[in-house]
Order: sequence, then structure tokens, then C-alpha cells
Amino acid sequence: MGEHAKVALLSITEGEDKPLKYPIMFREADCLLITKTDLAPYLDVDLQQLEANIRQINPYVTIIPVSAKTGTGLEDWFAWVQATVAASPAALTPVAE
Repeated sequence: MGEHAKVALLSITEGEDKPLKYPIMFREADCLLITKTDLAPYLDVDLQQLEANIRQINPYVTIIPVSAKTGTGLEDWFAWVQATVAASPAALTPVAE
């Protein structure tokens, strides 16, 4: 049917080394949601190192940290989706039956 953007999700519970272990997913992404950010105070994860590892694989990806629990980052995520759809009129073209 078509693909207009690739979005990847990475939970901070997976660790900052995940992008280096699985680079293809991160290299191809247009947007990366870092999920469960509300857990950061309880985990031994370096968010700056996580972002550095992501940028090493894909320097152009949009990174949006989000938390479904607190709502942090969701407005940024919604804005990214809206901007991406607006920039790609083909995304709104109905499929002929």
C-alpha cells in the first residue's frame, strides 16, 4: 500500500547499547520514540549515551522521548505525525477499490 515514514520504538529498559546491537532498525528510522522515560530514575541507563549511540547509527533521525504514563513527549510525537502527513499528500490519497 505504501510507506511514508519509518518509526522505531526503543524502551529505555532495553539499555543504551541496543542501537549498536541492532543498527539496521535505527539506521532506517525517520523517527525514534524512546519509551518508558518515566522509569529513568530507577534504571541504570545513561540517556545521553543512548542518544549518542543512536546518532552514531543515524544522525538525522528525529528522537522523541515519551512516557505514556506521564504524557511527556506525546505532544511532540503528535506534532511529528501531523507534520509528516502534511508533508506527504500521498499519505492521504484514498486507495482505489
